[in-house]
Amino acid sequence: MAQRLALRRLLALGRRPLPLGPRPLAPQGLPGRAFGSSAIRGSAFNVQDGGDFQERVVNSPKPVVVDFHAQWCGPCKILGPRLEKMVAKQEGKVVMAKVDIDDHTDLAIEYE
Repeated sequence: MAQRLALRRLLALGRRPLPLGPRPLAPQGLPGRAFGSSAIRGSAFNVQDGGDFQERVVNSPKPVVVDFHAQWCGPCKILGPRLEKMVAKQEGKVVMAKVDIDDHTDLAIEYE
């Protein structure tokens, strides 16, 4: 239930009108893209340990979406990339922390 509410709030942030007019040109003269893989990489990170979680998530000045996932979890494999794309669309206003529950069971239990 809480995950659905968080996802709805995140999706609501992404609902804004598209700008009118021509798209900006990339340095090589090619049309720019709304976001690419570099935008996804820049807005999502893997949590390394409890200290890293405290520093980069709890003490973050920006809102953080935390994806508690597992390699064996089918729904996690579907939801994860979708969350990453939605966070990337926020253009740095929101970041995403990815926590593997098999590697960081203590964090998964603490934050349910």
